[in-house]
Amino acid sequence: MSPTNESAKAKTSSAPETFTAEERAAMKDRANEAKTSARRGKATPADDLADVFEKIGEMSEDDRAIAERIHALVTENAPELRAKLWYGQPAYAKDGKVVCFFQAASKFKTRYATLGFNETAALDDGTLWPVAFAVKGLTAADEKRIAALLKKAVG
Repeated sequence: MSPTNESAKAKTSSAPETFTAEERAAMKDRANEAKTSARRGKATPADDLADVFEKIGEMSEDDRAIAERIHALVTENAPELRAKLWYGQPAYAKDGKVVCFFQAASKFKTRYATLGFNETAALDDGTLWPVAFAVKGLTAADEKRIAALLKKAVG
């Protein structure tokens, strides 16, 4: 074996894992979503919505309550967004591109859920703006803020 090959072998055998088990599961979820979509052909909004509701139903009670409320806020304030799964979590897309998503705290064993916005969201505000929010619960003020963000995100 050449020195280069030995060096490469040593690096791979002693290197820590690049992805956590939860991250690998999320990648598998995304691959399965793509396979399911290909098998179905062009998935209908009803198919995607059923998948999202199924995933929300599998969440812990706390995550489920937040996910259901965020889903309702999206439906009320950005009805042009289409519900779909994205990396195994509820997401909302416009023209096939994910605008925002919900990530359950249990997905990566974190202490809070996440409401995130992708670059397709029209949230630009100067040179700095938030695109992800930690969510441990929702107050009326939080819901009002999310509603405003959703309206701005879809332009």
